[in-house]
Amino acid sequence: VSTQSTGALKGLKVIEMAGLAPSPFAGMLLADCGAEVIRIDQLKPILSTNVLARGKKSISVNLKKPGGVEIVKKLVHDADILLEPFRPGVMEKLGLGPDVLLKENKKLIYARLSGYGQSGAMSQAAGHDINYVSMTGVLSKLGRVNDAPFPPVNLLADFAGGSILCVMGILMALHSRTSSGEGQVVDAALTDGAAYASSFLFSSLNQIPMMWPGQRGCNLLDSGCPYYNTYRTKDGRYMAVGALEPQFYVALLQGLELEKAELPHQMELPKWGEIARAFKDKFATKTQSEWVDIFSKLDACVTPVLTFDEAASHPHNKDRGMFMEVPGVMEKLGLGPDVLLKENKKLIYARLS
Repeated sequence: VSTQSTGALKGLKVIEMAGLAPSPFAGMLLADCGAEVIRIDQLKPILSTNVLARGKKSISVNLKKPGGVEIVKKLVHDADILLEPFRPGVMEKLGLGPDVLLKENKKLIYARLSGYGQSGAMSQAAGHDINYVSMTGVLSKLGRVNDAPFPPVNLLADFAGGSILCVMGILMALHSRTSSGEGQVVDAALTDGAAYASSFLFSSLNQIPMMWPGQRGCNLLDSGCPYYNTYRTKDGRYMAVGALEPQFYVALLQGLELEKAELPHQMELPKWGEIARAFKDKFATKTQSEWVDIFSKLDACVTPVLTFDEAASHPHNKDRGMFMEVPGVMEKLGLGPDVLLKENKKLIYARLS
């Protein structure tokens, strides 16, 4: 992850209107890549806006007062990007719509991140990730057999279809600006983005029918396939199996000490349940750490299901710098526990957060 001093977006100024989940993550992506991001907070936010605040500056503004609106206008006057997460029409009511701000700053990229987009019959409807994913048809494909559709937390619409595709739209608008000299409005709808991020699902339904032979939960990638699933271990932990290709499947059987001849053929779909039961019984005989030791020596696409803490401390993830600890306010002031406890070993350092 790049910092503001070295990132590819160094020199860009972003004004982020505070919101939940998708817009803060989009702003953080831009900050991580070097942009200066200034978040406009409400005076008394209902929920904390600091969950995805890495690398950002912030200012609390009363947008119900004309003076507050003028502050935002001044900040946007020389900004490159404005990021707003409200329903269509909210920014216009505040006097901060694109017709106003783009007139004062013709190079501004005005990014609008909303649930259903700036137009359409549902543009004013409230919603959350589960609603947006349900409206794309994708939620109907997620879940185990004979069970209700299961939402994948709020990753698909909020972040994959929302934040990341919004930032992609912003980057394309910035590229366009290099030749046109003008900014534009980016209409990023979470529902549209979730559908776009799921393009493979829509295409494969017709082009690769073998992937979707049955109802939800009975297919290759939705927990129906015994060699693309998770299995409980002796100690109550889990292993993730993704041995789709024949060579990985052979390695999987080797690790489980199962004979290929004693099981139905890998692609004999009607007997997937029989294979799954054999795998379930085998995985239950050893602990997760024992299976990790076995499969670390085999190229079988079998990995442990790690907790957040385990993932952060895993050697590979540490080598890649995948996770980082962001210094708190006290650390930035040079008053963190590592400093003060060194000077006073009897100190009780209590943190309330």
